[in-house]
Amino acid sequence: MPTSKAAAPAAVPASYELALDELERLVASMEAGALPLDQLLDSYRRGAELLGFCRARLQAVEQQVKVLEGGEMKTWEES
Repeated sequence: MPTSKAAAPAAVPASYELALDELERLVASMEAGALPLDQLLDSYRRGAELLGFCRARLQAVEQQVKVLEGGEMKTWEES
């Protein structure tokens, strides 16, 4: 059974916004239902990588905000 493991690993996105854009495009192509099974699986794997990247970036930003706010997360209305 041939696999696509010979393909080069996908690059790490340069930013959260680029990762989110790529993720949205992958989801749209997967939802269209026109991808062959192997490509669908590769898209799913890439989507999982992008989702992990986005989550990590959001957590890092949240930590920075906590530091800036003295360890407390504040609501936007309090600012």
